[in-house]
Order: sequence, then structure tokens, then C-alpha cells
Amino acid sequence: MEDNTAKNTSPKNHETPTCNNSHTETNLVGTCSTASSGETGKNLDRANNTGEPQPTTPCAPITPEIDIETFAKVELRVATITNVEAVPKSKKLFQIQLDVGPLGERQIVSGIAKHYAIEDLIGRQIVVVANLKPAKLMGVESRGMLLAASTEGDETLAILNPDKPLPAGALVR
Repeated sequence: MEDNTAKNTSPKNHETPTCNNSHTETNLVGTCSTASSGETGKNLDRANNTGEPQPTTPCAPITPEIDIETFAKVELRVATITNVEAVPKSKKLFQIQLDVGPLGERQIVSGIAKHYAIEDLIGRQIVVVANLKPAKLMGVESRGMLLAASTEGDETLAILNPDKPLPAGALVR
């Protein structure tokens, strides 16, 4: 078996990594590709199926790679939002009650208040990290984390959710 840990995975000098949307820390949205010098600024995947090159922006820096065993430790589950309240003294945080099926009811705290109205969240299905250690934010315990993608500067934020209704607690694979 070949050891890939020491290999240099950065693009060659004549290639420029590009991506079809602007984003920051996470690369949850958009398709990164490597364009040769003659094709810089074009999305080689042509993800919209029109065959036309798409405008691109540089890809966000990638954090150190992890192996599949490390990633497998993250338990992603579908959860249904049952209640939402603003966290007192915070302009950003919501206290969100979730039904996570066989894992029961739980509460998370998330910084999405500037992007969503409470009434738009109740009943919505989302994807959460279910096995994250509990943490306190502004004095409120959070037992998980919802997944979302955002543009640079967080002007736009989108919560990740299944495209079809699923039972609460369904495992994301």
C-alpha cells in the first residue's frame, strides 16, 4: 500500500486552482478545479451543464487533510427543528430545539439569527454534527452543530438540508 501522507498535492506552477463561487473557511459549496495556464478563470467541470465556462474565484485555503478514519468519527444526522428562540443579549445567536429521532430531543446554539427568521426555521430539516462535545455559548448549552455554507464575509448564509423529507435522526453518509 502506498503512503500518500508525504506527497505534495499542491498544483504545478503552470496551474491555478479555481472555484465557481466565493466562499471562506469551508468548501461546502462550489466546485474547485485546476485550470491550466491557457484556461485560467474557467470552471473545467462546467457544472451547470450548458457547456459554457463559468466565472471563477480562487479556492479557499484548505485546512490540513484528514484520513477517512478521522472523518468517520463525525456523526452527521438529519434533525427537525421543533422550536427556536433568540439568545438573550445576542444579535447573532439562536437557541434551537431539535428532534434527532432515536437520539432524542436536543438543543444547539447557532449564529444564524442575522440570516433567518424564527418562523422560517420551525419544521425545517437540517443536517447536524450529532457527536460534538457540548459547549456553552453566551451561557446556553449547545449539543451539536448545524451545517451551513457562507460567502466571504458571511453576507449570505445557507443551511444545508436534505432535498427530500427524511426521518429525524437519519444518518448522513
